[in-house]
Amino acid sequence: MVESIFYNQLISLAQNHCKSINRVEKDLGYPRNALHNYKKGGSIPSGIRLMELVNYFDVTPEFLIGKDSLLKKKQDLTSREIFDNMSLSQRHEIAELCQEWLLSLPYN
Repeated sequence: MVESIFYNQLISLAQNHCKSINRVEKDLGYPRNALHNYKKGGSIPSGIRLMELVNYFDVTPEFLIGKDSLLKKKQDLTSREIFDNMSLSQRHEIAELCQEWLLSLPYN
């Protein structure tokens, strides 16, 4: 059976962070071999587990499940991408913060 893309991405991320899969399991409070169970692709991670791993490695869910070939970290998003993903209330809050900041600048 072929190893799953998810497991390969997981191994790659662990290696890039100089961690073993067992260390990742310990850090996240998972039972031993919880992540090794994904090796043969027989099961898929729950949404909660996927998001825990995404946050742990600071990558996008798309990268972890193999839908994005580039390792695009969350902090690498452009301002436009961040803004486009905000709710209307968050956009209003940003507008107010920008206005406060502009008004606080010294007048030249």
